[in-house]
Amino acid sequence: MEASTLKVTSGRSRPDPAYGGELRHKGSPRVLALTAIGVVFGDIGTSPLYTFSVTLSATGHPVPTATDVLGIVSLIFWALMAMVSLKYVVLVLRADNDGEGGILALLSLVEKITNGPKIPILVLLGVAGAALLYGDGVITPAISVLSAMEGLKLVTPALDNFVLPLTLAILIGLFAMQHRGTASIGRLFGPIMFTWFVVIGLLGAVNIWAAPEILKALSPDAAARFVLANPVIAFAVMGGVFLALTGAEALYADMGHVGPTAIRRAWFGLVLPALLLNYFGQGALVLTDPNAIDSPFYKLAPHWALIPLVGLAALATVIASQALVSGVFSLTRQAMQMGLCPRMRIVPTSSDEAGQIYVPTANWLLMIGTLLIVVLFKSSEHLAGAYGIAVSGTMLVTTILLYRVAIGRWQWPPALAIFIIVVFGAVDATFLASNSLKIVDAAQPLHRQYRRDGGGAAAGRGRVADQGRARRLAGAAAPRQAKQGAPRDHDPDDLRPRPAAAGPVRRAPCDRVPRPRHPSHADQARLHADAGHSRGAQELQGAGLRGRSASGALLHRP
Repeated sequence: MEASTLKVTSGRSRPDPAYGGELRHKGSPRVLALTAIGVVFGDIGTSPLYTFSVTLSATGHPVPTATDVLGIVSLIFWALMAMVSLKYVVLVLRADNDGEGGILALLSLVEKITNGPKIPILVLLGVAGAALLYGDGVITPAISVLSAMEGLKLVTPALDNFVLPLTLAILIGLFAMQHRGTASIGRLFGPIMFTWFVVIGLLGAVNIWAAPEILKALSPDAAARFVLANPVIAFAVMGGVFLALTGAEALYADMGHVGPTAIRRAWFGLVLPALLLNYFGQGALVLTDPNAIDSPFYKLAPHWALIPLVGLAALATVIASQALVSGVFSLTRQAMQMGLCPRMRIVPTSSDEAGQIYVPTANWLLMIGTLLIVVLFKSSEHLAGAYGIAVSGTMLVTTILLYRVAIGRWQWPPALAIFIIVVFGAVDATFLASNSLKIVDAAQPLHRQYRRDGGGAAAGRGRVADQGRARRLAGAAAPRQAKQGAPRDHDPDDLRPRPAAAGPVRRAPCDRVPRPRHPSHADQARLHADAGHSRGAQELQGAGLRGRSASGALLHRP
């Protein structure tokens, strides 16, 4: 059969409104910017809640040093400036396909999609990047809402049983309201996120004023000293630094909903300054009070403002999932146009903005996947192993495709394009490799639990599920005895006394203790024989009978 080329629109947006582009977005610039704040920046805007504390804990130091604090804040600052501001907001947002953004729109600019036996490698990379973005669209709503609801346990442990039902209810409500469209959702979420960015910026500025030495992190020397001091620790820390960038790919995927101009205005005018002030404020707080490492974000606020801040953070975290949901709608339409997925019904939600759409099938499939992983994983701690890997993989594929756009459509000199793309690609690859360590970290608890339960077959699957988390919380690792001094397997026919083990064998708090039983006749005979009270029992012993105590342990002669 002859290969047929699918028609894919490519090229920069033309000024004719019929072809989309900037003239397609007819709304007020302020309204579009507010919509972008509520829809596009929710994911990256809530990163200060956990990024700094997670990154500090990755150093392995119980009390962070000034070098740690300055180095990590400097890494976060330069990552935001280089990978988000320069790469995405300045460069990638230029690569629109008739006003649409996303990795498939970028792919359509550099490669034609054909139905034939051979698929170009760039097409495979683009499809893989799109699949990773779909995966992130499932994980982000689940972990965002679940982590917000887990804050209820801080109020009272009695609310622990309500975390999962409330998470499911909020997610169902979030997906059920998607038919209202991006504009309506933006008007609802925009003021909340605007308040969020103003509040976190002010909290950071107050703490910077109290400890201005944190401004030394503006110099790249602070990051360089931290990395060169211990490259192994720095590599592990990069996975935490990347958490400050999660949501960057959503900026590009959501470009068709509000346009690149609104995204740039919101980013440079409000979002970026608020994020930088907050990260530097958390660093200043830890410099003055290293004990604030456990929760530097909430300790920025005075005590009287803590409860309102927790409530605002819960709302912002729930809204954070909207960025990926809206991006999935645009991604699905592009996939249909390129012949990469079956046809689905597309519902326009705005008469002014052609990029604001609703895809019912994608919405409900996304909801089913999100609810399913919430039920299976049950906590944000378990989901954290997969969070970040999908985004870092998508960002690396975007960098590779951006090189082709730079030399093919933007007519950049090859030397300049190679230099910039190599720098971006090296950083993206480092983030991806560091995030890949989460796969091992997530598998270790399951492996330890499997070994503790004797492979799972004898202990039963129920005890694995019920006792596994209790063991981890109690800090009981799998029973491991030192190779030197550890007792060898006991021969029941050998009645000679054995030396004690080198150290006490600790039993995990949930390990099953053998049930006491009544001593048998052989047990009684052994007891009497050892005490020297029964000659008949000694004869029985000589015949080879062996006894056990009530606890089940072999009895020996002294």
